[in-house]
Amino acid sequence: MSRYRGPRLKITRRLGDLPGLTRKSARRSYPPGQHGQARRKRSEYAVRLEEKQKLRYNYGVTERQLIRYVKKARRVQGSTGQVLLQLLEMRLDNTAFRLGLAPTIPAARQLVNHGHVTVNGKVLDIPSYQCRPGDVVSVRDRDASRKLVAANMEYPGLSNIPSHLEFDKNKLEGKVNGVIEREWVALNINELLVVEYYSRKV
Repeated sequence: MSRYRGPRLKITRRLGDLPGLTRKSARRSYPPGQHGQARRKRSEYAVRLEEKQKLRYNYGVTERQLIRYVKKARRVQGSTGQVLLQLLEMRLDNTAFRLGLAPTIPAARQLVNHGHVTVNGKVLDIPSYQCRPGDVVSVRDRDASRKLVAANMEYPGLSNIPSHLEFDKNKLEGKVNGVIEREWVALNINELLVVEYYSRKV
């Protein structure tokens, strides 16, 4: 599956703070490029496109995956925007990131891909797996896995665990108690604009 491998600070300069993509902050506050410092009038389409791009880059999903999530969110009863955010937040790579097992979502994705994470006692290497209430996410019982996660957990600012998760540092084991609430989504985004963007496309 393709994923973004380019410069991350260029993306955060253009779209704003993306806690899942990188923990670094850019020295320059204006967007990159020749016209970055110029005042630009953005169209309604550009505003909606930027909000959609925030979701894509923060959660590390492709355009096709995001369209699939939007279609799935539409079928569920309730606010499409909130359901979309819940679907993205309950991915296994994001859950591992929110538990503090990795400093960013791409790092958590690699942790899952390389078989360092177990769900309900079974090794699971699918980052897009949807965690459900009651799932137990833990680090694989191997020295290599535990050392890797212990090194990751030394990053500052990884202790803010959302209310729907609980984590035991001694066992390196987390539990999903429910579905995430809107106020615990760390990304500064207007999800309604994303739904509006896809209402024309899908």
